[in-house]
Amino acid sequence: MVKINDKKHLFFGRFHLFMFIVFHSLVYSSCTTSKTLLQTSPMNEVIKILKYPDEKVILISAHRGDWRNAPENSLQGLKNCIKMGVDIVECDLKLTKDKHLIILHDNTLDRTTSGKGKPEDYTLAEIKQLRLKDGAGHTTIHLIPTLDEFLAEAKNKVVICIDKGFPYFEQAMAAFIKMDMVHQIIYNIPAMTTDSLLARNLQGMNDNVMLNLLGFPNDTLKAQNLLKSYSDRKNVIMHPTFAVDTIPFVKWMKAVKASGIHLWLNALWPEHNGVHDDNRAVEQDQPDESWGWLIRHGVTIIQTDRPFELLKYLRKKGLRPSHELKVKTS
Repeated sequence: MVKINDKKHLFFGRFHLFMFIVFHSLVYSSCTTSKTLLQTSPMNEVIKILKYPDEKVILISAHRGDWRNAPENSLQGLKNCIKMGVDIVECDLKLTKDKHLIILHDNTLDRTTSGKGKPEDYTLAEIKQLRLKDGAGHTTIHLIPTLDEFLAEAKNKVVICIDKGFPYFEQAMAAFIKMDMVHQIIYNIPAMTTDSLLARNLQGMNDNVMLNLLGFPNDTLKAQNLLKSYSDRKNVIMHPTFAVDTIPFVKWMKAVKASGIHLWLNALWPEHNGVHDDNRAVEQDQPDESWGWLIRHGVTIIQTDRPFELLKYLRKKGLRPSHELKVKTS
């Protein structure tokens, strides 16, 4: 017969064993969850969404980086975007006299650097003696980056969109391949059918390259035909612009997303988006009439000059990648 004291000891022994198991289960679960969050790469999720558009997620491309807080197309602007949580950073290519690819938007150095004239008249060593200007036109300490320097900073952190680079496609692709970053690149090209593209026999062109078709026609019939030509490839983005939002094409735009292909719209200037632009969102405090309008009309990627404000808006609407939402709700 078990005595009362023995029963108490038995009870407390079992209770302590139970609490020990519960405690360690919670600790293990917490550690496992933390490891899962740590192992979830934001960039890898963005790449997955680029391949398979998600109607519940809007991706952001920062136009020329964070140029309001650092010189445009600078390494500092790139770093700011990475820290901010931007998905894509757009930049521009030019070629030096000695055939090095650099990150620069204009055909001349005058507006954005301390130099004058065309970049192709300078060697890379001479380019590195110049300094970038900020948005107000003041010379800074920042240097003009090479494509290799830009890629090294972005590797495994953020997707890079290359603009004004079609003349240098083969040389740029060689750099991406060398750094194992083809999967991390969006390349802007003129809107053309797949047959026209293949006819150019571009080295490095393959289905793994995410293409962004600039000048995508806003004539509905032409748009349908161009979209159809990429129905097998898929790894492509349609990038139209339109000055007014009353053209029939605007109602058709949702068909792009429905086909499993991304629709990229610029929020930069009113003539790109039928007056549903960044400044309307921020300066007129009408984000639903600008960014919200783009979303309601099928956009899956928004290019912006206001990345911080757009990120805040999309997070509020729950339209960000899941790794970001997990962090927000933890």
